[in-house]
Amino acid sequence: MRSYVEIDPRRCNGKPVVAGTRIPVTVILDQLSESGSVAAVLKRYPELTPETITGVLRYCHSVIEHTELEPERA
Repeated sequence: MRSYVEIDPRRCNGKPVVAGTRIPVTVILDQLSESGSVAAVLKRYPELTPETITGVLRYCHSVIEHTELEPERA
């Protein structure tokens, strides 16, 4: 998983990016939510692979799985 995502304080203010790029993980998530398609993301970012997208999603899953979330208060 770490081979697909890097966190470097000198790159994008330490936000997680796709390894070897300056593409923030959040951009990949936004693109997937807008298009609903890995193919559309790959068309926009041809330097990525389907395996990269899967690795990014696994990274996101792991972060959420290991985060204590508190319910919103109304």
